[in-house]
Amino acid sequence: MSGLIAIYSDFGSRDYFAGVMKGVILSTNPDAHLVDSARELDSFDVRRAAFVIKNSYLFFPPQTVHLAVVDPGVGSGRRPIAVQAGENLFVGPDNGIFTYVFKDFPSFSAYEIENPAYTLKATGSTFHGRDIFAPAAAHLSLGVKPAELGRAVEKPVMLEVSETVILSAETAEGVAVYADAFGNLISNIAADGIENPVKIEIAGAFIDGVSDSYSSRARGAAVAVRGSSGFLEIAVNRGSALERFGGEGTKIIVRKRT
Repeated sequence: MSGLIAIYSDFGSRDYFAGVMKGVILSTNPDAHLVDSARELDSFDVRRAAFVIKNSYLFFPPQTVHLAVVDPGVGSGRRPIAVQAGENLFVGPDNGIFTYVFKDFPSFSAYEIENPAYTLKATGSTFHGRDIFAPAAAHLSLGVKPAELGRAVEKPVMLEVSETVILSAETAEGVAVYADAFGNLISNIAADGIENPVKIEIAGAFIDGVSDSYSSRARGAAVAVRGSSGFLEIAVNRGSALERFGGEGTKIIVRKRT
């Protein structure tokens, strides 16, 4: 086992929640290596958290435990789960937060976390990050198998997400699926296969061609780039495409030019 645990949450840094989870983990596995992969995720936004996990987990070593807590349904009937997907391990709520993982690894295995040997005795029902997810992640990092945590989950929750669009003919029509902290819009249009000359339309504006960098256009100008996520990205040099064009769901059209 790598002993590495990557943590994703909407707890932020103001309150004690993130620190307490780390304390619980280290109490079980003092040698664990903890990475704050993302701790300022938008509150309650499971869909955006799922996208962040999708673009993060493959860059970690095999057997890393990915602990995700964006959990607006905490204390309700939603299940806590542990997931094995290839050589990747995941712990979090069964609310769709691992949707892209399930799509990437259709042969995944999921288990409900219910074995009290691997959780804390709860003092309430509103902090599963501390009482269930953190201890379960710690035990997985020590080599406990996900199947030891509880019964198999046959159909975990999956969100409806935009499918990848490929420019295969003259036109590809997609949408913005994520806006990052800089206001850049990441689309569901695969960057591979997009070669100039093309014209991109978004919110009634047109961008000529795909560029290699954000700064390839004048300051304040819109630019289309092949983003690090592998998808077409719309940005504004030193500005915000989110503010100019709108957020997730904004239509983006790529047209080949002759």
